[in-house]
Amino acid sequence: MPHLALRGLTVTTAGGRTLVRDVDLDVAAGERVLLAGPSGAGKSTVLRALAGLLEEDVEAEGDVRLDGRPAVPGEVGLLVQDPLDALVAPTAGRDTAFGPENAGLDRPRTWRQVARAHAAARYTAGRDREVRTLSGGERQRLALAGTLAADPAVLLLDEPTSMLDAATAAVVRSAVLDAAGDARGLLVVDHDVAGWAPHVDRVVVLGAHGGVVHDAPVRQSRPAPAGTGDLWWPGVPAPAPLEVPAGLLTPALAPAPTPGTGDGEVLRGRGLGLVRTRRGLRPRPPATVLAGVDLTLTAGALTPVTGGSGAGKSSLLSLLAGLAAPTSGTLLAAPALAGRRGRRAPHTWTSRELAARVGWVPQFPEHTFVAATVRAEVAVTASVLGRDPGRGEELLEVLGLAAHADANPFRLSGGEQRRLALAGALAAGPALVVADEPTVGQDRSTWAVVAGLLAAAARDGAAVAVGTHDARLLDALRHHGTTPVHLSGGVRAQVAA
Repeated sequence: MPHLALRGLTVTTAGGRTLVRDVDLDVAAGERVLLAGPSGAGKSTVLRALAGLLEEDVEAEGDVRLDGRPAVPGEVGLLVQDPLDALVAPTAGRDTAFGPENAGLDRPRTWRQVARAHAAARYTAGRDREVRTLSGGERQRLALAGTLAADPAVLLLDEPTSMLDAATAAVVRSAVLDAAGDARGLLVVDHDVAGWAPHVDRVVVLGAHGGVVHDAPVRQSRPAPAGTGDLWWPGVPAPAPLEVPAGLLTPALAPAPTPGTGDGEVLRGRGLGLVRTRRGLRPRPPATVLAGVDLTLTAGALTPVTGGSGAGKSSLLSLLAGLAAPTSGTLLAAPALAGRRGRRAPHTWTSRELAARVGWVPQFPEHTFVAATVRAEVAVTASVLGRDPGRGEELLEVLGLAAHADANPFRLSGGEQRRLALAGALAAGPALVVADEPTVGQDRSTWAVVAGLLAAAARDGAAVAVGTHDARLLDALRHHGTTPVHLSGGVRAQVAA
């Protein structure tokens, strides 16, 4: 199997921002390498350069060789950070078959490749499953299957377990290692050095400005090398959430306290259910996503929503944010938050009413971006609502994004995009904050900022709902929250003890 080599990679955007600078990297046949670095260091850019998939409007210097020659299409397989960017077909089977079909395999062999790839990636939802109905974690495993189905000589994986709960992440990590085998080269990008350290040969670390600051075997990478303290090294505890100035996130519109409690009930759900149906030329049986969910979101409290991959966390959060209507049960906001004509069900609110009440941080943060610059993006909701946009500038400073204020949001790294989505959600002073996996793609420093802002939003009077599989976040925020809502099996819900 071939040796992959990168020499002198420097990548600069059209606006002059340097993404990576003078990076040399080798992945030998059968070698397993972890590429780590702080958020925004250019890890994903390195992978795209190795796969020959850099955007056309960037300036790149350097050379990529596979055994001393240019790689043939299909020899280097890339799993991108956002699984939605890798999915190309409406059903899981057709999506995974894309690579083998383009390689000219006949139909029987293609479907054998699909079956093997699904098994290797531990994807179990079925080849006829509609991609749009999959959870973020299931999409991540399906995207991995699509990469494996092409049978590349070298695997490049960008945070392949970032959206998975700990148990599923361990299963997928094992699947990746099995698929790589003893001959295929493997380069994995991840902030979690602790999770991958037992399974890789070398650790390569990019510095904050894109150059290599550490490249050594795993045995020489413990304890954490100097200058790499932002990474999640084995044995290093989570940092304390950042202390955020009081009042920064005070809601612009808040319900009155509940008599006798001092708390304001913001949203109450009883018996919530969600059944997804597909109409059209090929209707499919309805799929029950949620059933029997009870919860109450209270001003000044943070409510975690937990559960395994595919349990329905994102679906429940979409109901809370008013982006979907429950198919059973009731979901009502406090009277003070009622919309036009006294409507209290969030899904009945107008877009403007939703924007005035709800700060939404989706699992795929780029879905919220509407402006051409980071500065404009963080200010847009407050400006439309006639509220002071100055809070957005403060949030950019807190989240480490002020230096990128004039950048296009789509040019940010995955972790930076997630922090920008959080800034945009908080800038207009929402009474309800709904965040889906807000700590994905964060190093230790930026994780502490995200955790601190979520805690501060609750402290300043918002009701906060956070869907997460991040045990460190749950532990850090336990003093700011209520009992978690735990979803089990994607159908029933129970309150965790």
